[in-house]
Amino acid sequence: MSAASVSELLARQKAAFTAAGPVSATVRRVRLQAVIDLLVRHHRALTDAMDADFGGRRRGYSMMNDILGPLSSLKHVRDHFEAWMPDEPRSAAPYEAIGGQAWVRYQPKGCVGIIGTWNAPLFTLLSPLACALGAGNRAILKPSEVVPRTGEVLAAAFAEMIDPLEVGVLLGGPDVAQAFTRQPFDHLVFTGSTAIGREVMRGAAEHLVPVTLELGGKSPTLVGRSADLGMTAFRLAAAKVTNGGQICVNPDVTYIPEDRLEAFIAAFRVAYEELLPTIRDNADVTAVVNPRHSSRVESYVADAAARGLRIESLSETVPADDTENRRRGARLVVNPGADALIMQHEIFGPAMAIKTYHRIEEAVADINSRPRPLALYYFGTDEAEQAFVLDHTISGGVCINEAMAHGGLHDAPFGGVGDAGMGHYHGREGFIEFSHLRTVYKASEIDPRKEWGMVPPYPEWLEGALEASITP
Repeated sequence: MSAASVSELLARQKAAFTAAGPVSATVRRVRLQAVIDLLVRHHRALTDAMDADFGGRRRGYSMMNDILGPLSSLKHVRDHFEAWMPDEPRSAAPYEAIGGQAWVRYQPKGCVGIIGTWNAPLFTLLSPLACALGAGNRAILKPSEVVPRTGEVLAAAFAEMIDPLEVGVLLGGPDVAQAFTRQPFDHLVFTGSTAIGREVMRGAAEHLVPVTLELGGKSPTLVGRSADLGMTAFRLAAAKVTNGGQICVNPDVTYIPEDRLEAFIAAFRVAYEELLPTIRDNADVTAVVNPRHSSRVESYVADAAARGLRIESLSETVPADDTENRRRGARLVVNPGADALIMQHEIFGPAMAIKTYHRIEEAVADINSRPRPLALYYFGTDEAEQAFVLDHTISGGVCINEAMAHGGLHDAPFGGVGDAGMGHYHGREGFIEFSHLRTVYKASEIDPRKEWGMVPPYPEWLEGALEASITP
C-alpha cells in the first residue's frame, strides 16, 4: 500500500460516514457481530500465521491472547454498548430557574485509525476496534509489518467479510505507517514503544487528531516482606513465560527485600523451570519475534555480564548467537545500576532485573525516579504498605498479588500515563474515548434577561446586585 491508498480509503470512509447520518444501535451491533464472526471463521489461519511469524508460538497461546481476548472485548461491547448510548441529563444551572435544560449526547467521532503491534497483533487492533465500533465509528486498521503473514491473513479475512468503508485494513511498512499517522482521522490509536509514540503524536498534531497511545515502560513489581514467596514467584514466572516476556505490561524490574533475595531467586527458579523445564525444542516457549529483537535483548544481558553483575540463567541456556532458534530461557540480572542497559530500556523479552531494598520507601523512590510505567505490581498482605505503594506511585494500572491481569478486564479502562501513554479503551470508558461528548442546552420560552438587567442598557443597581453575589 502507499500513502495515497491511506488517504483515498479515509476520504471514502469519511464520505460514507457523513452520508449515512446517525448510526443506530442495530447498525453498530451488526458491525460488531461481523468482526466476531470473522474471528470465529478464520481463527485457525490466523493462529497458524502468528506461529510462522514468530518462528515458534503455541496456537493455544495465540487463541487465548489474540482470538479469545479480542472476542471477549467485542462481545462485551456488543452486550453493553446500547446502555451507554442514551443522552445523559445534566444540571442546567444557572438557567434552571427559568426552565433551561441540558444534556450530553454521545456521538461517534467518525473514522478511527488503529495501528497495532507485533507482540499481540490481533488484540491491539481488535480490542480498541470493539470500543470504536460500539461508539458508532468506522475504522482503518494498520497491522504491524513485523508479523507480515498475520497481517495478510487478517486483511484477506476483512476483505472477504466486511465492507472496507466500515472497517478497512491497510498493509505496508514504516512508510505506510508514517503516512497513516499524518492523515486527518477523527481519532488515532497506537500501540508500541514510547519513542515511536512520540513520532505518532507529532504526525497526528498536523491535523490536531486526538490520540490514544498505549505505550510501555519498565513496569515494576514490589515484593513486600509480608508476601508469600512461593505464590509470588509462581505468578511472576507465569507472567515472564507468557509470550516470551514480549508484552507491554510484563514485569520488567522486581524489588525484593535484601534479606529475602536468595529465597526469592530459588523460588522463582523452581516455579519457572516447572513451567518451562527445557527451552530449545520446547513448543511452549514463544520465540523472540525476529533476530533484531533477539539481539536487542541479548545486548542487555551481555552489557550486564560485562559490568560483572550477577546473572541467573533459568532452564536451558541457548547460545546468544543461535539466530535460527530464538527461543530463550529467562535471565535474572541482580542489582543493575541505573546506567545498565537493562535499566535504561524496556526489556520486552525473556529477562528481568531484580533490585534489593531495605525499606519500601527506597523502592518507591527508585520507581518514581523513572518515567511512569504502564503497570505496577504489589505482592504482600500488609494493608498499610499496600496503601503506601498505591498512594505514592502513579502507573497506568495496578495488580495486587498478581501480574498483568488488569489488562484483561473488560469493564475497566486500560491505558497508560505519562511516558506509558494516554487515553483508554475497554468498557464504558472506551466507548467514551471514541465518542464526541456533545453538550446540548435547550432554553425555555421565558427570557427574563431584560428584567434582570443582564443586557444593555445595564441598570445602575446591577453592579451592587452582582457584588452581593460574590460570596465564599
